[in-house]
Amino acid sequence: MGMPSDVGVIDLMMGTRAGHAARAQYDYLRRYAKDSDSKDMEFVAEYMFKDVPWSEHARHEEDQPAEEPPEGAELLLPAMDRHNVERAMIGVHWKAEAAQACLRDHPERFFASFEINPNKGMDGVRRLVQAHEEWGVKAATAFPAGYLPQVPINDKKMYPFYAKCVELDIPMVINAGVPGPRLPMACQDVALLDEVCFDFPELRLVTRHGCEPWTDLAVKLMLKWPNLYYCTSAFAPKYYPRDVVDYANTRGSDKVMYAGYFPMGLSLDRIFSELPDVSFRDEVWPKFLRENALQVFKLDH
Repeated sequence: MGMPSDVGVIDLMMGTRAGHAARAQYDYLRRYAKDSDSKDMEFVAEYMFKDVPWSEHARHEEDQPAEEPPEGAELLLPAMDRHNVERAMIGVHWKAEAAQACLRDHPERFFASFEINPNKGMDGVRRLVQAHEEWGVKAATAFPAGYLPQVPINDKKMYPFYAKCVELDIPMVINAGVPGPRLPMACQDVALLDEVCFDFPELRLVTRHGCEPWTDLAVKLMLKWPNLYYCTSAFAPKYYPRDVVDYANTRGSDKVMYAGYFPMGLSLDRIFSELPDVSFRDEVWPKFLRENALQVFKLDH
């Protein structure tokens, strides 16, 4: 039977801005990176993706000036409707007016995550609580390699945030594996998840951005720890790690969830043209596309 067409998909990673507006949010990483190429990229991991949606290169035609794309719901809803994406998780903060408008105007289509900053200590924890109170955020997110200074997955600076996620009953979604931007990778070693899962067995912890090259270890840890999960953000379906697909088809059908990367690096058109070729078993598809996200992020609550 293959991939079903009647499942309302839940996408666990979308952005709300593209073009120059999106480029600006990565300026801090351009200042942080030391190689000259990173400073010139529209999108700081652009070298990894072909035809980045609405990058300067993708939008510019030889005899026409580039135009800024729409943002927020105007950008996202047409693509979501075209591919039966019912709901999407978007990052929100106090300066993200487009994201706030999505949550306010289309609460049935969008839910929020909030990116923490462990270098802010308890002020950062209070910001997470405030975001939860104002926008009902369904997850905290973390990018260990993107902090300055970097903060490893198991660093004690992270522990107050893990504890607060348990208190708020929301997952922590965390980048794991070699980062796409040209930054040191040690802080995102998948092995570091083991200590966190040991110290916080109640914490629902979802890895983001692939876990490569340690996908076999990620599978072993998901077998070991009941509350450790995986989402497919930033990977075109043709490149989903074989270890993860095999795990989803066997003991991990409740552990692997769909996440895209639109409009940052992948279009929904590309993702959904490739998804049917992924070799998930028939009974895995509804869990992967929808049901696991409902459970892990408590979207029915």
